[in-house]
Amino acid sequence: MLSTLVIGASSNPERYAYKAIVSLRSHGHTVIAISKQEGEVMGVRFQKPFPKLAAIDTVTLYINATHQKNYYDFLLNLKPRRVIFNPGTENEELEALLKLNDIEPVMACTLVMLSIGVY
Repeated sequence: MLSTLVIGASSNPERYAYKAIVSLRSHGHTVIAISKQEGEVMGVRFQKPFPKLAAIDTVTLYINATHQKNYYDFLLNLKPRRVIFNPGTENEELEALLKLNDIEPVMACTLVMLSIGVY
């Protein structure tokens, strides 16, 4: 199974990134998580930004557009099939870059997609 990369992971149960990791794992997905902070959720240890990764199908964003700029090259080189812009992470500049590089930008909520079976 291909992996999902969560950017902006959190070990705070109140945060949507935390809830996304729990839901992804509960639905049987392989999860990799990136955070500037150390942490772990459901056995997923957070990695520092910009690890060497392969076979990432989906990236789901939980960082705002300002912080996303640091990830542009990383995301383009990673070449995921799609990048999910969760509410509050919308970024027209990154969306355009993804399209130019044949990566599908998805404006949606990972939690909703999982709950209705369209992930």
